[in-house]
Amino acid sequence: MKKTAFALAALGLIASSAQAQSSVTVYGIIDLGLTYSSNVSRGTTPGSNGSRFSVDSGDVSTSRIGFRGTEDLGGGLKAIFQLENGFNADDGSMATAGTLFDRKSVVGLSGGFGTVTIGRQVDYLDDIGSKYTSVQTFGGNGVKGGHFNNLDRIAGSRANNSIRFDSANYGGFTGNLLYGFGEVAGNNSAGQALGLGANYANGPFGIGIGYYRSKLAADALPARAGDTDLKTFTLGTSYQFGPAKLYGAWSQTKRPLQGSVGTALQQITVATKANIFDIGVDYTLNTNLHLLASVIHDRADISRTTTGATKVKTTQINLGVDYYLSKRTDVYAMYSHQSANNVRNPGVTNGAYSASPFDDANMNVLRVGLRHKF
Repeated sequence: MKKTAFALAALGLIASSAQAQSSVTVYGIIDLGLTYSSNVSRGTTPGSNGSRFSVDSGDVSTSRIGFRGTEDLGGGLKAIFQLENGFNADDGSMATAGTLFDRKSVVGLSGGFGTVTIGRQVDYLDDIGSKYTSVQTFGGNGVKGGHFNNLDRIAGSRANNSIRFDSANYGGFTGNLLYGFGEVAGNNSAGQALGLGANYANGPFGIGIGYYRSKLAADALPARAGDTDLKTFTLGTSYQFGPAKLYGAWSQTKRPLQGSVGTALQQITVATKANIFDIGVDYTLNTNLHLLASVIHDRADISRTTTGATKVKTTQINLGVDYYLSKRTDVYAMYSHQSANNVRNPGVTNGAYSASPFDDANMNVLRVGLRHKF
């Protein structure tokens, strides 16, 4: 009996030790709201717009479910993994058709040196965006249109087949490097991606910068595989003045391979270069209530084959109230006004569950929603 009791106790200690050395966490966000949008396109004729009411998923935070795990390897070294899927909570569909873990799929090592991950992941511009732009308060899906349709990558764009290194924190300073493999035989530069960044945070002050460059994976004549098709960087900063967090960022995006277009009113994504300015405030009225405001201004250059405006701009004004019912659940009401000059209005909310005007008409969007984190 004593031997049996001892064996059971030993097994219990081993199981307890194993559990302490490794863990897996299931987490997620469900964000659903009612949205009113003015001047949604009803066709391909300028002026053929109409208002729309809709139930939208993820206008502030993309609805998602994820799995995060860690195993202690000893000596301060840990094995880690993260799998994250985005989905549309309004109809249950996947955010990216045919890609299960569209938001993140990585495995890596973490230790005193920092963290290395390999797989599908964002570059450092996503980190800069969540710290110093309207993404942190109004959500990436509510500001992508104002940010050159997210070609500046501050609201999250993924790099496949990539390796990412994040340094340890050295007195408030952190650094980052990302490299994406194009995986094209005989042409190592085809499809290649490179990202780097750095951030400094000290008390109420923070400042950071991120850069990203990508190259064509295949010929798109006259451009060739390996030619640079996107270069973008963002410089951002913030300061906490008591209850008010002020933030601001400047992004510049260049598209070297973008050709000239005709005289018609164009989408802003045909621009060869854009400068985006984003300033805002998050004011904590009390523990539960936040008052939000920001302005995003986008100035872009378009190359024309003949006549037509070559300098275009958009301006997005955002106002919001966010009330936290608990640490994990909040309700929000947000209003956005998007105007465009010499270019088609890119719209406010993101992609699959919204549409922009077919012309340069102003757009007003009101979102009222509930977000729960688990």
